[in-house]
Amino acid sequence: MRKRKRAKVRKKAKNPARMNDRTVIIIVGPTAVGKTAAAVGLAQELSTNIISADSRQCFKELNIGVAKPSPEELRAVHHYFIDSHSIHEEVTAAVYEELALGWTEEIFYNQAMAKKPPVAVMVGGTGLYIKAYSEGLDAIPPIDPAIRQQIQHHYEEEGLAWLQQQIRDSDPEFFRVGEMQNPRRMMRALEVKKATGHSILSFRTLGKKQRPFQMEKVGIFLPKEELHQRINGRVDSMMENGLLEEVRSLLPYRELNALQTVGYTELFDHLDGKASLDQAVEAIKMNTRRYAKRQMTWFHKDPSIRWVDAREWADMSETIQLKYSIRQ
Repeated sequence: MRKRKRAKVRKKAKNPARMNDRTVIIIVGPTAVGKTAAAVGLAQELSTNIISADSRQCFKELNIGVAKPSPEELRAVHHYFIDSHSIHEEVTAAVYEELALGWTEEIFYNQAMAKKPPVAVMVGGTGLYIKAYSEGLDAIPPIDPAIRQQIQHHYEEEGLAWLQQQIRDSDPEFFRVGEMQNPRRMMRALEVKKATGHSILSFRTLGKKQRPFQMEKVGIFLPKEELHQRINGRVDSMMENGLLEEVRSLLPYRELNALQTVGYTELFDHLDGKASLDQAVEAIKMNTRRYAKRQMTWFHKDPSIRWVDAREWADMSETIQLKYSIRQ
């Protein structure tokens, strides 16, 4: 009996969390669900930093329309990938993968120097970036330039609606989860489909790369009605805080990929006289709700995500803190 008890104790001591193995806690979920506040509170309790996984908050010229963390939140916890790039730079999932892995090592090194447990927090709603970070990206075969030029020509002649219909017909999987207001991403998906016969998504799932740290993924959700209320309220607040003026200042750069974004494209249409301000605001709300639905569709395909109601986040946060023995 004594031998068995001692063996049991030794086995328990090898619990990864108790051994303080390097861990990244990844918080995901749809826009407006409360991910930022949850991540900031958790990072403060864990005495660590945050890596953003938002494909738009990295651009320093975009502020109100991308719902960046508040100045108070940024002062409370250091964030990587916030205001780190210009809209004139091309930021891809592959770029993010390399940067975020480097930042992870920096956080772990700083934690070790401060004699703190090696834990980092990642938060965001850009599913492709999180997938690239956690699993890596597979190489896509070279694309014939003629295919790319042909798609570009048709898009310039026939517009966004044509491009969306092409994606719907040829790559329904990407149509369900992709950024359907982003012409550059859509043209890339279409050219890959035409050149290879396979969805661009298939090249992102061929094999998972091993990372030298643990990952714990937590998803935050809300009932649809409450999430929609939050989205509508957030859009109204953005307008009150000067989103129209922000968009107006970015008119000279409207063709850049970074500005093919919900909240900006609709107000560009308004400034072009294609929609009234009320119509543009309603379009932002509708497209944001659609985006949130696509986010949930993407994340629900990841069985490693543990889901928690946003209204019960406090209990989940406490559980995570206890698990990693960080209460100080």
